[in-house]
Amino acid sequence: MATKQEIELFLKTDFPQAKCTVESVGEKSASVRHAIGFDELRPGGTVSGPVLMTVADYALYVAILGEIGIVALTVTTSLNINFMRKPSSTQDIIGKCTLLKVGKSLIVGEVSLYSEGDDEEVAHVVGTYSRPQ
Repeated sequence: MATKQEIELFLKTDFPQAKCTVESVGEKSASVRHAIGFDELRPGGTVSGPVLMTVADYALYVAILGEIGIVALTVTTSLNINFMRKPSSTQDIIGKCTLLKVGKSLIVGEVSLYSEGDDEEVAHVVGTYSRPQ
């Protein structure tokens, strides 16, 4: 298992281009945040789908690192997203991940995405990661 501090240091060093921040990690879960500004909006003034998928993928990765330790080559094998409502164009996106299965070769988790301050999910994501042998 890796601590929040160990994960943050790893991500800062090996994944510096990421725009998400780690809020919490532990007990097969993680919470992450992505600030929303002009660059994250698509025409029509809503947060773009790729930004929402990024937050979900990042939340999964952080939860997994928290559970199995720093294993850089743990990679996404599938990511399915259901967009449920328009996110706020002025509030951060929060991703809350729960790992459903941590197997020897595959890890499955789900992520709920929210606009900060709103209890209604903007998207629901299920993802699978491959764990290197």
